[in-house]
Amino acid sequence: MLIPAKVPTSEIIRPAFEDMGVRLYLKRLDRINELVSGNKFFKLKYNLEEARRQGKSTLLTFGGAFSNHIYATAAAAKQGGFECIGIIRGEETKPLNPTLQYAEDAGMRLHYISREEYRKKKQDQFLESLREKFGAFFLIPEGGTNSLAIKGAAEILGNEDEDFTHVTSSVGTGGTLAGLAKRIQPNQHLLGFSSLKGEFIHGEISELLDKFHIKPKGELTIVDNYHFGGYGKFQPELIEFIRKFHYLHQIPLDPVYTGKMMYGVIEMIKQGFFPKGSRILAIHTGGLQGIAGFNSRFNASLPSE
Repeated sequence: MLIPAKVPTSEIIRPAFEDMGVRLYLKRLDRINELVSGNKFFKLKYNLEEARRQGKSTLLTFGGAFSNHIYATAAAAKQGGFECIGIIRGEETKPLNPTLQYAEDAGMRLHYISREEYRKKKQDQFLESLREKFGAFFLIPEGGTNSLAIKGAAEILGNEDEDFTHVTSSVGTGGTLAGLAKRIQPNQHLLGFSSLKGEFIHGEISELLDKFHIKPKGELTIVDNYHFGGYGKFQPELIEFIRKFHYLHQIPLDPVYTGKMMYGVIEMIKQGFFPKGSRILAIHTGGLQGIAGFNSRFNASLPSE
């Protein structure tokens, strides 16, 4: 199945952090697998094992045209020897963007549906129509978030991470944050940086934790003011931050998730949010494959390695 590489944890050293009495580290999940990187590795791991256990040879999932999840599922299916179908939101556009081109090259069958149809993705009748069209498949939900994904995401943190006072992660569908919430220790404060605009994310995370019966042992905070306009949106200061971060630390960040989180973490350090003596572990959730599509769409030149 999916084979992990050793994940390095890098200290991000800056004089300002020393002045504040804070140390910041970045856990490089982007290095865990060449193609199925970041949190997607953990979210897909047990889904593939369950598909194999059920005797299913085909995976089916949902995503947008630039989805990290679509890219990662295509890569995971190829590595695991599965057939794969991607239900893509919106109309087909040629030439394919780098995300969809990779997915197609990896063997994923792309099936485009309208945004109206896409909203039905959780409805039994719609899923049954997909089974009639494609035959039996193992369903992985949009973003990969289900109980199996949360089980995998809980493994992001190991025994070696228990001495950190704070753990931070970006938030999309909430599956990764739920897994981290399941794993954090009583001495730890988990902060989830939302990549989506709006206070609704607080309710969605609460519902997710309730649904899967997760009661964090430590403190959990959702930070919702570093979204830069919403999902997939950005502002010039975010792009400048990502470029400067790479220049200073030789670590690439994506503009959808990890870039926003790291911007927020560093701003909060400067503002004195973290008490003196804090040891912060930020989770690099990958997503670097999306940089090629971002650069193509916006004529940008963000580094991806």
